[in-house]
Amino acid sequence: MEISTNDYRVWTEGASIHYEGTMRLSGTEAYAPILEIMNSVLGSKPDLITLDLTGLEFLNSSGINLFAKFTIEIRKQPEVGVRVLGSKSIPWQSKSLRNLQRLHPALELTIS
Repeated sequence: MEISTNDYRVWTEGASIHYEGTMRLSGTEAYAPILEIMNSVLGSKPDLITLDLTGLEFLNSSGINLFAKFTIEIRKQPEVGVRVLGSKSIPWQSKSLRNLQRLHPALELTIS
């Protein structure tokens, strides 16, 4: 599965979901196709879902909200683990991704 625009790209490789570019979508409705991809991976009930954000340079508050809600959905399925990969070179990630761990303490966060 893949969504590709001039601004961003989201794609899956097995249970890994990759994000790159700039996501400034307006509101929950605009993020719905991305959430559909994420839910489809979650629906396959893998042992571990990896959210690779190392290539996502900008994400607005609606996008951060999307990740927060998805993290809560994963928390409801304790048999599914989650790992989030971020980059220290992208300032918003060090601050915002730690909040996902507060929502799901078992979430594995690697910011390198």
